[in-house]
Amino acid sequence: MLVGGLEVSETARVARVFAGFLGPRLGAPMPGGVQVDVRCLPGESGRTMLTALGDAFPSGATIGWVVAPALAARMIDHEDPGLIQRIQLIGQVEREPIAFVSPASDPANSVQDIIRRAGQDAGAVPLGTPAAGSPPHLAALRLQVLAQTRLNIVTFPSAAAARQAVLAGNVSAAALGLSTIIGDIREGTLTAIGIAAKRRFGLLPDAPILDEAGIPLAAFIRRGIAVPAATPGDIVATLAEAVRAVAEDEAFSRQAEDNGYYAAWADATAWRTQIDTEQAALAKLWETDPWLSSSGG
Repeated sequence: MLVGGLEVSETARVARVFAGFLGPRLGAPMPGGVQVDVRCLPGESGRTMLTALGDAFPSGATIGWVVAPALAARMIDHEDPGLIQRIQLIGQVEREPIAFVSPASDPANSVQDIIRRAGQDAGAVPLGTPAAGSPPHLAALRLQVLAQTRLNIVTFPSAAAARQAVLAGNVSAAALGLSTIIGDIREGTLTAIGIAAKRRFGLLPDAPILDEAGIPLAAFIRRGIAVPAATPGDIVATLAEAVRAVAEDEAFSRQAEDNGYYAAWADATAWRTQIDTEQAALAKLWETDPWLSSSGG
């Protein structure tokens, strides 16, 4: 299974969790399933892996761990709208909310407070995110558009670096995938000041929801499986059955929630519709707030 991140990245960590559940579902040729090896191919914020997946021999032996809205973003910022045509989606298996957090030792009052203070002084509240074009960074840009106020968005090379910056108080707040910081929230070292969602959910039932506070921002990281576009239909069907079985497995669901995300199945058609919607929204965002200095940068 190809993964578009470093070996130590959160993307690789959650991919390995899924691979551990998928292998036993694949059956032959080994009793009890097969071992699904994870191969990390970092580069170009996931595009290197997606390109390798599209170029792989379509036998079913190579699958890819696809992350959205990163897929749509790479089609836009690398001027490569055909990228999705070179792969075949199998299905979405996970959904993870974006959280805005602040150091518990000196927390911001709320996301609204960050916006208000930024309106008075654009540099007053540094908001950390992972690399430009990552799902949390895109969520911060969308927040900026909704707020109609220029925010002091500070990008870091990785989610781990952005997390460390907010823990150390080097930024006033950070936007991160919940899995990156749920342990810190539970331990009380970080405070959740806003979840980019439309309703409350079980992972953090007391955390403020942006939509309830009048900020209509819902932002999720969606992950799933894809194969090379020419993969035969019978292989696709068999793989889709196994992938769906994992997404609906209670043990996988419990582990996912422990780690800060949800098991959430969507078949290829539904997931493609979601990605197309993301692509249209991000194309509009790119016109006013391009997240890379130049296309392909």
